[in-house]
Amino acid sequence: MKLNERAFLIYKLSNSSFTGLSIGILFTIYQPIEDPAIYSLGGMILAVGMLILAKFYDKILNIRSFYKISLFVEIIIMLSIIIFLFLKYSLTSALIIYCSYQLTFVFGGYLVRAETLVAQNKELLGKIDINKQIGYLLGLGLSYMFYKLLEFGFNIKDSKIQINILHYLLILLQSFIILSLIKSFKKS
Repeated sequence: MKLNERAFLIYKLSNSSFTGLSIGILFTIYQPIEDPAIYSLGGMILAVGMLILAKFYDKILNIRSFYKISLFVEIIIMLSIIIFLFLKYSLTSALIIYCSYQLTFVFGGYLVRAETLVAQNKELLGKIDINKQIGYLLGLGLSYMFYKLLEFGFNIKDSKIQINILHYLLILLQSFIILSLIKSFKKS
């Protein structure tokens, strides 16, 4: 496999935009989880998962595994959006979404390390980090404007309704992210 640098930079920009756009939704989605011990348990499972994954770095620190794991993470995020749209605000949806995000976080450290190996040059790594930050700022700005537009333009002030509407945009963005990730890798 070979990295398509231009497509990968678009992927990183859009992926970070998703993070910025969605950063505030989890506080509302997680509200039904009243027991703070759940977060401790989730953190322990996350740490154990990261330990187990690190044991396999010698086998998975390569471009093919990086692609497959990246795609797996993006599909999990897509599924969490779909789950929310179907289950709305409930303890079940909150727990499923929390677990799905914890699962994606297990791969976070690996993805950063593998990305460095896959990129293979300092100039590209710099561009990747610049795109990540620009995407994040863009997402945060769009998020702010989106909420203010709903509040003042459409008189929708209920944060749960706002977040529900945002999920329809997130599903479109996540679809683009998955497509741009797929275009980022070529079979050599």
